[in-house]
Amino acid sequence: MQDNMNRCRRWWLRGTLLGVLSAALGLFTACNAESEFSSDPCYLLYHNAYYLDQTLAESMNPNARGIFCHISESQEGGYIYLNFRNTNGQSSRQRETALETKTRFVLGLNNGIIVGFQSLNETPNGGFVAYDEQCPNCVRKHNSAYSPKYRLTTDGSGIATCSVCGKRYNMNNRGIILNPEENDVNLKQYIATTTGPQGDLFVHNQ
Repeated sequence: MQDNMNRCRRWWLRGTLLGVLSAALGLFTACNAESEFSSDPCYLLYHNAYYLDQTLAESMNPNARGIFCHISESQEGGYIYLNFRNTNGQSSRQRETALETKTRFVLGLNNGIIVGFQSLNETPNGGFVAYDEQCPNCVRKHNSAYSPKYRLTTDGSGIATCSVCGKRYNMNNRGIILNPEENDVNLKQYIATTTGPQGDLFVHNQ
């Protein structure tokens, strides 16, 4: 009888310990995943069902992976516009509604983000990502996010390049840097979701 009770205690302790370790491992993994997203200000909620913008739509199509779209704001004639330019050679702009203007979108560090479906990775959110348009290593090195010199240029293969430092990043694979030096970092990511080409786009910080 005593042996059975001791055996039960041992199994209970072992189960409790495994539960605690599993919970700790899950928390550690979650924290690591969350740390991949930037806490810098970023906010965009766009209803493409209303605008039907084809330039943006191409980058929100999970069946056309590898097409990325630059998004920025500009002002003309007292109105604010959202500008779209994708790596498939298309460009367009849409005038913001009064409500959108009042909302005040925040497009990353310096008025520029890049969105699209990765062709080499399906995490997170089915592979849909949003990157900051600024070169993260130039921003760190010069301690300034507000220079237009640090904007990334992109090509049809999904490679983003900084004209200042020459760093190259693979947007099709979580923005990893392709020619790193010591302490270099990958592209800055924001949390991004889409409901499809003619649906909603939501980008925000951690």
